Amino acid sequence: MNTVSADPQLAEPYLLGWLASLGLDVEYVRAEGNTLYYLGENGEEIPVLDFAGGYGSLILGHNHPEIVAHAQQLIGSQTPVHAQFSRHPYANDVAVALNRILRRELGTEENYSAIFANTGAEAVEAAVKHAELDRGLRLAALREELAENLATARDAVTGGARVAPEAYRLVGVEEREGADGFEALAAEIERRNAEQTGRPPVLLTLEGGFHGKLVGSVQLTHNEGYRTPFAALATPSRFVPAGNAPALKAVLENERATVFDLVVEDGTVSVTERNSPVFCAFVLEPIQGEGGIRVLSEEFAQEIQRACAEVDCPIIVDEVQSGMGRSGDFLASSALGLRGDYYALAKSLGGGIAKTSVMLTRQSRYRSEFELVHSSTFAKDAFSCLISQKVLEMLEADDGAAYRAVRERGAKLMDMLAEVRADFPDVVKDVRGRGLMLGLEFHDQSGSGSEAIRESAPLLGYTVAGYLMREHRIRTFPTASAVNTLRFEPSLYLTDAEIGRLEQGLRAVCGLFRTHDGAGLTGTAAEAA
Repeated sequence: MNTVSADPQLAEPYLLGWLASLGLDVEYVRAEGNTLYYLGENGEEIPVLDFAGGYGSLILGHNHPEIVAHAQQLIGSQTPVHAQFSRHPYANDVAVALNRILRRELGTEENYSAIFANTGAEAVEAAVKHAELDRGLRLAALREELAENLATARDAVTGGARVAPEAYRLVGVEEREGADGFEALAAEIERRNAEQTGRPPVLLTLEGGFHGKLVGSVQLTHNEGYRTPFAALATPSRFVPAGNAPALKAVLENERATVFDLVVEDGTVSVTERNSPVFCAFVLEPIQGEGGIRVLSEEFAQEIQRACAEVDCPIIVDEVQSGMGRSGDFLASSALGLRGDYYALAKSLGGGIAKTSVMLTRQSRYRSEFELVHSSTFAKDAFSCLISQKVLEMLEADDGAAYRAVRERGAKLMDMLAEVRADFPDVVKDVRGRGLMLGLEFHDQSGSGSEAIRESAPLLGYTVAGYLMREHRIRTFPTASAVNTLRFEPSLYLTDAEIGRLEQGLRAVCGLFRTHDGAGLTGTAAEAA
C-alpha cells in the first residue's frame, strides 16, 4: 500500500509512523470522483472509496473533468500566477459572483468586500485582523470624541456652568464646588476611561469550535491540545457553550467595557455612560466540523445575532468546511437566519485543485486601510481565481441543481446512517449533520469486553478508520476534536452503490463492537479467552 524508499523519512516522520500503525499510510497515485487509487503488489490500481473528501474540499469530487480541462487550458495559455500589485479583474469577478449568491441567500442588498488568501485558517485570521483594525479605529475615534467633550465641558465650567451632583455620584468622586471640583471629576474620568479603552480585545467563540492551527486561529480552536502550547503567543478567546443563552449573556455582560462622557446642556455639565469597543469579534461555525459535526441551532444563532448587535460585536462566520454548498445551501448559516459581518470561505472554493480562500466583509464595516496592511504572495492569483469562478458557475448552474443534489444525496446518506444507529443503539450514540457534512458517533468503548478495543478507546475513530480501510477499502476519518465521531463528506456525485458500500462497512464494524471482537477490529491475532 506504500512505496518503500531507501531515503530517510524526514517529512513528518512521527505522523507517518502513527498512520502506519493504523494501516492508513497509503500512497495514492490517482483520484477521480469519490475514488482514490493506490498500486497493489503487482502494480495494479486498487480503488478506495473516499468519504473524507479532503475534509470538505471536494464537493465536486476529485479531478472533476470540467475543472481539470479548465485548469489545463489556463496553464496551457500561460496564465500568470505571480503578477502581484497589478490589476486583477478575475478576482473582482469572483467577488461579484459571491456577492450575487450572498444577496440571494441573505436577502440583503449590501455588498461584501473580498480579501483573498490561500487557506481557511488564513481567511479566518484575515477576518480577525480586519475586525481588530476596525475596533482600533473606532476606539481612536471614541477617545478623540471623549477628549473634545471634556474640553467643551471645561470651557463651560470656566464660563459659569454648574456640574450636576449626579455626575459626582456616578463617577465616585466627592462633590466640590467650582473648577476644583470639576478638575477632580475630570481627572477620575480620564483615569477610568484610559483604563477601559486600554483593555485588550475580547474574542468570543463557541466550545467545540475549530478555526485553524495558525498562531492566532489556534486560540479560537477549543481543543486544548492544539491551543495550550501556544497560548502565550496570541490573545486568548472566551469560549461560550453552544446553545447556552444565559452563558452567552453572562460573558457579554462580564466582558463589557464602558466609558464616562461629559455632556453640556442648558448650562449644566452631566456624565453619561457609553459602551467602549472592547469586543473584537464572535467567531463561529454554523456546523462544527472538527468538533463532531454539530449543527448550531436556529434559536441560538438568532440569540447570538441579537446579543452581538446589542454590544456592537461583529460576527465572523467560518464557512470554510460547511460552505460552498456542502450543507445543501451555499452558506450553512443562511438556513439558520444568521447574517455575518464577515465570512470565511475556502476548501471547495478551489475545486479540489487550487489552494485558495476568501474573507468577505460587509460594506458597512469594511476599512479600506486593511488593504495596505495585509497581503499575501499567492493570494488573488489568476489561476486560483479563474478556477474559483468555474466552481461557482458549476454550483449555480441549472438554478442551483448542485444544491438540490447535495440535499437529496445527503438525505439518502443520513437515512442509511440512521438505520445503522437504529439497528445498533448499543454501539452508535448519534448521527447528525446537514447535507453532505454528516457524522456518526460511537458510544465510548472503554468498558468493552475486549482488551484491544479498550486500549483503542482514546483514539477510537482512527482505529475504526484503519479497519474500514483494511477490510472494506473505505477512507474516512474521525473529527479532530471528537474522535468517537466519524465524518462523511463525499462529493455531490455520491451514488447509491457507494452508500451501500459504506453501510456494509459500518454494519460490520458495529458487529465487531457488539461482539467485543478486538482482533477483528485491529487486525491482530485473536485475543486469549
